[in-house]
Amino acid sequence: MLGIIMNYGLWAVGIVLTVAGWLFRRGLSRRTDAEPKDLKKKKIGANILLIVGLWCLTERILQLLFGTKEAEAFSVSIWAPRMQIGGITISSTVVVTWAVMAVVFVLALLIRIFVIPRMTDEPHGIQNVLEICVEFACKYTHSSVGDLGTGLPAYIFTIALFMVGCAAVELLGIRAPTSDITMTFAMALITFFLINYYGIKKKGVLGRIKTLAEPTPVVFPIEVVSQLAVPVSLACRLFGNMLGGMIVMDLLYSAMSNAAIGFPSVLGLYFNVFHPLIQTYIFITLTLTFIREAAD
Repeated sequence: MLGIIMNYGLWAVGIVLTVAGWLFRRGLSRRTDAEPKDLKKKKIGANILLIVGLWCLTERILQLLFGTKEAEAFSVSIWAPRMQIGGITISSTVVVTWAVMAVVFVLALLIRIFVIPRMTDEPHGIQNVLEICVEFACKYTHSSVGDLGTGLPAYIFTIALFMVGCAAVELLGIRAPTSDITMTFAMALITFFLINYYGIKKKGVLGRIKTLAEPTPVVFPIEVVSQLAVPVSLACRLFGNMLGGMIVMDLLYSAMSNAAIGFPSVLGLYFNVFHPLIQTYIFITLTLTFIREAAD
């Protein structure tokens, strides 16, 4: 009985709101005596009524056409699903990661063949975009760690592009590799290697060890443990945030069921676009901070 009431209730709400919003907006468009600012606010209200009404009707029409989606038990796995390829069981993280790297490689190859040879002293089009990205990566790296060579900005730019690519696949309904602890730990290990590489490069092996024993040798064991905790901290921070965003979106789709139309996509702009960009910025910033501390 409750299901029938909800079914016809949504039809009624959708029709009423759609008609009311349309009539309200039509009436406002004919008014010439109202203040422009007041008229604009009322038009926004009319648009909201129209959108909500159309959303209710769309949900009802889709359910009528495709039926009611059966409720499924909500579950989240910390580990990425595995798949069979040529008789070998492999993690989906590996497959998606290689796919992202292949796309990045192809884009880099196309830019190298078709864009770079045509670069001019007066940049325009895609050359402008490339120069802005490269210049930002170089300036940000230099402002954070000083002059440690051209290799570090190149790595920072590459890791940023890779993480953005990993976030983009989530828009296609695929689990992002950065929501797998094995991937984030591998990235954190690279950072750990760079921390010690640049620390040794600037101070030498003995100088790096001496830094860990300052201001007194008593703190040396504590500093060693602290350094070993860096990749664990970086990996868990990135993994937790990316997994959290994925869980929120899965919960939303599960809770809204057939009504998951439009609204999840808007929210997905944050959890699948803006949120990963923030995490990319944090990961890069922490990487540069740790390298600067090791090199100082």
